[in-house]
Amino acid sequence: MPDDHVHLNLFTMNAVEHVTVGSWRYPGDQSARYTDREYWTEVARTAERGGFDGVFFADVRGIYDVYGDDRDPAIERAVQTPSNDPAYLVPAMAEATDHLGFAVTKSTSYNHPYQLAREFSTLDHVTDGRVAFNVVTSYLESAAANLGVGDRMDHDERYDRAEEFMDVCYALWEDSWDDDAVVRDRDSGRYSNPEKVRAIDHDGEHFRVPGPHGCEPSPQRTPVVYQAGSSDRGRAFAAKNAEAVFVSQPTPEKVEAYVADLRERAAAHGRDPDELAFFPGIVPIVAPTEALAEAKAESYRDAVDVEGVLTLLSGFVDVDLSELDPDQRIEHIETDAIQGTVNAFAGGESDWTVREMAEFAGLGTTSPVVVGTPEQVADEIEYWYRDVGVDGFNVKEVARPETLTDFVDLVVPELRDRDLLRETYEADTLRGNLFGRDRLSDTHPAKQDG
Repeated sequence: MPDDHVHLNLFTMNAVEHVTVGSWRYPGDQSARYTDREYWTEVARTAERGGFDGVFFADVRGIYDVYGDDRDPAIERAVQTPSNDPAYLVPAMAEATDHLGFAVTKSTSYNHPYQLAREFSTLDHVTDGRVAFNVVTSYLESAAANLGVGDRMDHDERYDRAEEFMDVCYALWEDSWDDDAVVRDRDSGRYSNPEKVRAIDHDGEHFRVPGPHGCEPSPQRTPVVYQAGSSDRGRAFAAKNAEAVFVSQPTPEKVEAYVADLRERAAAHGRDPDELAFFPGIVPIVAPTEALAEAKAESYRDAVDVEGVLTLLSGFVDVDLSELDPDQRIEHIETDAIQGTVNAFAGGESDWTVREMAEFAGLGTTSPVVVGTPEQVADEIEYWYRDVGVDGFNVKEVARPETLTDFVDLVVPELRDRDLLRETYEADTLRGNLFGRDRLSDTHPAKQDG
């Protein structure tokens, strides 16, 4: 990836709460406006004013019902419930901006690739090429139950399906229509040239899709591909498919090791390993003085809903944390849920108790919380960018939209003074602003196979 500047995404969710449970109670917090279109267009304008590459929308199917074997805590405490589909926010937010991108989370476990390919092609058209697909493989049992597919697929089976799912999507996006298939010849009455539109004839274990794609090529063809694989199988999937990787490792050393591992795996697929971009999460709490920043952080911690945090984490790690003593040490957990969360709290040298895990995770779950002046927060960002070697950050919210507004008003000018952040956007598409090109790299497997 071009070593030009720090890249930023706002990491959020079309829900009352995302990863800082209880913040809706904080004075002035506007989380309850998540159903308000104007709230989201305001967020989009603020993010674009701050030079952000995109708004990264997390999403989840189902309700967190692992804690106490009960869904009531998640419902009562707004633990990512209620929530709405993020994709339907994108056209309104794109209309309010000119360059900001939008990463939409969709599950390969509970969607069909032909339908999803059409949805993303449509979004890419109406945003003029500003969308990304965050690929996930849904982990909640309640999602499987509500969608009528029986028991949740095990971890490896979900990735088997995801591999084939992406193969179908790539064939539809990249191979089905030539760039010049649409001719729009009024005199002859020919809108498209059938000789330049091909069926994909996919017949696999999970899907039979003859094709062709129903959409003409969009500005990016394939949306930018985000992924966050942490397990061995997840890393293999990310190394083959991802252009941008959301990193969930607890220390700089683990992030460096993760990045090196993913680049090595990508090279084994014939990819240029330097074309992968890595984005850890960060929780910035910033104020004009250090004392004010510390006071703000303390007030945020006071608003954290501890039971809500444990409800969220129970779903993340697929373990009922209500059954554990608060002072019990968390040992390594084998799970079919989110491996990145497990690695953060129960892998390697970590020595967390249940109580410590809940207290730490109250603000932004597994990501580092950076508290300080604009200069101090910028120092931390510069360290991770220059010394650890990440490409950017997914900025996690505490108070909404206060976290974003504070960051844009206070930290962004400092980053720009250091030539660490763009003053203006370089391109028209999301991939253009991230990688300097509108289409997938020629070394990406979707292009190699095309």
